[in-house]
Amino acid sequence: MPIIQYHAPLRRLLRESRTVAVIGISPDPARPSHFVSGVVKRCGFEMHLINPRYAGREILGEKVLASIREAPGKIDIVNVFRRPEDVPTTAREAEEKGFATFWLQPGTENQEVITELDLAGYNVVFGLCIKTCCQILL
Repeated sequence: MPIIQYHAPLRRLLRESRTVAVIGISPDPARPSHFVSGVVKRCGFEMHLINPRYAGREILGEKVLASIREAPGKIDIVNVFRRPEDVPTTAREAEEKGFATFWLQPGTENQEVITELDLAGYNVVFGLCIKTCCQILL
């Protein structure tokens, strides 16, 4: 599984994916994790919103979970809104749960994690906003 950065494979990835786990959701509509997730949800994705600080609350019409481990079923895309130094822990938890694609939003990139996940056979997207990709490619 590659590092994905070109339109054709991104389009295929998005079309073949149904579930997105958003790590670091915020209830603040001005925060990228909130407005990006709103657009992704409107594109038809099933959303699992993750943030232990807001667990049990409702954001974007979805109950917030404390951990990705609580997300029911299969996760296609793990969409990360965390500081780069927090990404290794996020990646380990995601690997325990299982997923197909690890999507690091701009500003969240952690090169060690990108390399490790790529070598482990996962799809990895970084430096691209999932919202923009959905708007352009779907």
